[in-house]
Amino acid sequence: MFERIAELAIRRSRLVLAVAVAAVVLMGVAGAGAFGTLLGGGYDDPASSSSRAAKVIEEKFGGETNLVLLVRASEGRVDAPAAREAGRALAADLRKERNLENVVSYWDTDSSSLRAEDGRSALVLAHVTGDDTERDENAKAVIDTYAGPYEGALTVRAGGGAAVTSEMGKQSGEDLLLAETIAVPLTLVLLLVVFGSVVAALLPLVVGVIAIVGTFAELFVLGSVTDVSVFAINLTTALGLGLGIDYALLMVSRFREQLAAGAGVEDAVRRTVGTAGRTIAFSAATVAAALGALLVFPQYFLRSFGYAGIGVVAIAAVGTLFVMPALFVVLGHRVNSGRLPWVGPAVPGARQPLWGRLARTVMRRPALTALPVLAVLLLAASPLLGITFGTPDERVLPEQATSRQVAAVLREDFTGTDDAALHVVLDRPVGEDPLESYAVELSGLEGVVRVETGAGTYADGRSAPTGPGTAALARPDAQRINVVSSLAPKSDAAQRLVDEVRAVGAPEGSDPLVGGTGAVLVDSKDSIAERLPLAVALVALTTFLLLFLFTGSVVQPLRALVLNMISLGATLGVMTWIFQDGHLSSVLGFTAQPMEVSMTVLMFCIAFGLSMDYEVFVTSRIKELHDSGADNESAVVDGLGHTGRIVSAAACLLAVSFFAFGTAELSFMQMFGLGSGLAILIDAVAVRGVLVPAAMRLLGRSAWYAPRLLRAFHGRYGLSESAPAPAAPEPAAAPPYAKS
Repeated sequence: MFERIAELAIRRSRLVLAVAVAAVVLMGVAGAGAFGTLLGGGYDDPASSSSRAAKVIEEKFGGETNLVLLVRASEGRVDAPAAREAGRALAADLRKERNLENVVSYWDTDSSSLRAEDGRSALVLAHVTGDDTERDENAKAVIDTYAGPYEGALTVRAGGGAAVTSEMGKQSGEDLLLAETIAVPLTLVLLLVVFGSVVAALLPLVVGVIAIVGTFAELFVLGSVTDVSVFAINLTTALGLGLGIDYALLMVSRFREQLAAGAGVEDAVRRTVGTAGRTIAFSAATVAAALGALLVFPQYFLRSFGYAGIGVVAIAAVGTLFVMPALFVVLGHRVNSGRLPWVGPAVPGARQPLWGRLARTVMRRPALTALPVLAVLLLAASPLLGITFGTPDERVLPEQATSRQVAAVLREDFTGTDDAALHVVLDRPVGEDPLESYAVELSGLEGVVRVETGAGTYADGRSAPTGPGTAALARPDAQRINVVSSLAPKSDAAQRLVDEVRAVGAPEGSDPLVGGTGAVLVDSKDSIAERLPLAVALVALTTFLLLFLFTGSVVQPLRALVLNMISLGATLGVMTWIFQDGHLSSVLGFTAQPMEVSMTVLMFCIAFGLSMDYEVFVTSRIKELHDSGADNESAVVDGLGHTGRIVSAAACLLAVSFFAFGTAELSFMQMFGLGSGLAILIDAVAVRGVLVPAAMRLLGRSAWYAPRLLRAFHGRYGLSESAPAPAAPEPAAAPPYAKS
């Protein structure tokens, strides 16, 4: 296959480039529509009790409260005549909005739960209609219309789930723009440093552009037929640029190495595609397999990263395998044009003394060199022993975000608001006596302030109602019960309350659905935990099979899996220490909270896939030398000597793309960017530089072991190196850059 790709590039190079340009233009046109089809949200399991409760409430009760307007009297208390008149006018105007339902105002109900303890503020609750995308747009329109001064007597600020999601979407776009503004120029500078010539430095950007534009087109198509999260854009840009650079860096380095060894342009292309091209194909397969595990989760937030990740990896690999060889044929020795005057004669990709000496030192003293590194990584992983998980809320936004400020006021100045209540839905007729008995038992649970039903309001487990019922909670064929508590939203106690509510015996013949903020968190954690073993098993199995087909050994895949898990453990441990335990919060400007469960799973899959990317880069060269007859030590030392600079340069360039998201205002995007970048650097330096040669030394000849049956299978079905030999032997010292 790789020989045919090389021959196509040699014989039809200009046609290949023309087709590539046309494809990029078409994909760019299609991809421009992606932003209009992608959705916010997607953190919930649609099959969970909380999601089904929300759906029933939407259909039969006008929807859960997702917009909270915090209204403050400009002067005096909210019960003053001027404030009361303006408050009623505000509620009346809101009821006229066609995208709002279930508008409930303090001034219409005189409910003490809707008035602040100091009497200066009150609440208006509402439900914003529409799917995730429409809801964001509808919420933004309402907020833009009513936020700020109202009739000179009130000041309105917006909070609640719809406002938080709207602000998160806006902030995500701003974070992405800032990250790319930092990453792209810095990446270009680093490419010039790595390659030492302008033309060679620009080639990886070609692949990056192809990968990003192509994936945008893919997301547009998928977003037109299924739910896709808008946050997939962030992964597309970071991973597209990074992998495009990774793959192109390997190809360009190998091509220039072949030219420096005396090969003609066509022979250099054949050798490059047959070696580096084969490595890239396997690398892309391993990364895609890791990201493919995200597709097993029901939350479309996670599935969307799987769509984007698989797409960007596949398109980057295809672009590298077909476009780069054609560019090499057209450019020839001009690939070295624009050499920077201060650059020395070394050719990127040639054997580097530093990495070779490091590998030789490690292999001679594996325990002495590897044990300290292993100890540091295990120490870094230790915070995982205390890890807890949560879902995104207003705390991921910067402190100056309005919806976050509103949430803080609700916690401090209001007692038991409906916005954070649990919503129990009985999707069938229920008699008054069974309903009352059920509500009384719910009201006796620890932390519950009151239980609101259509028949009455109950508190403290007393059978006598403490207040009138709410007619909007009763339907002929369904009942809705609001369980309002004084517990902090998403706290451990709030999560325990969800389980306790679900354990209370329901009226006979009914199957209650429990929704609300706390229930969504519990269900999301349970859903991910249920499918996580399958995702991990798929990643491990596909990685093992691919590496076996690549190396012909059953030991190499196991060694790679163990080392990658150590590296990932250290990365996740450091992120837990920072973002959950709050270290560096003052420096990075975030609020410490439990690890965001979906983003942690995503970071695991991304970091694992990229670790395997560098695993294949290094192992391919070691295996190439081993298959040519080199002993184990020479193969590892020379293999790392040849690939060490490529891996370290690729890691630095890719890490820049992710570290740029450390400037984000959304804390979970900060965690994703910093964690992914750290994982890349740990893998490239500690694992590839120290632990891999140490493991290879300790394993010795058994590193390439496979049972006889599997050896026969690999001999028949595995992909082995079949590229032609180089035109001339590689020199001991690399010559100066070839002139154009």
